[in-house]
Amino acid sequence: MKKLFTLLFLLLTFNHAWADDYVIDTKGYHAFVQFKISHLGYSWLYGRFDVFSGEFSYDEQQPEKATINMTVQTNSVNTNNPARDKHLRSDDFLDVANHPTASFESTSFEPTLNGHGTMKGNLTINGVTQPIELDVNFIGAGKDPWGGERRGYEATTELTLENFKIKKSINGAYQTLFLTVSVEGIKK
Repeated sequence: MKKLFTLLFLLLTFNHAWADDYVIDTKGYHAFVQFKISHLGYSWLYGRFDVFSGEFSYDEQQPEKATINMTVQTNSVNTNNPARDKHLRSDDFLDVANHPTASFESTSFEPTLNGHGTMKGNLTINGVTQPIELDVNFIGAGKDPWGGERRGYEATTELTLENFKIKKSINGAYQTLFLTVSVEGIKK
């Protein structure tokens, strides 16, 4: 009888510690990795990465244990200009021949109100790994029309290109890239 109570206690305890796991919905095109950077100080140059994947976990009872990991195919960079995209793939910028992927793996999450918070983790671009912080905004969660469950977030950060050994800049200026990652996850 003592073993039965111990087993029930363990099951109840662990049941509250299990996070929900989600795969990022890239097949339905409900996720985006976008960026903008100043062009000569006169306008914004916008772009995105078309091919990426990832997963995240979230537990309503323990939001501080949220995690995410993503991988981006760097040769999928798209600024709606083939010549510029070819240059961005060169060793002046992303060096896709030697570094075909970029990745992010979270190390901690500091929740604030209503599912928002700060996600910390390691970003690898151009073969260089740097710690970064993302400002995370919870968009929503619930059932979808197909019988599944979804959860969505948008995260933003600023990156300094020279920290990732990106060589090209104009007189050292325009080194700040603004990154936005918008994800909608489908519960596994």
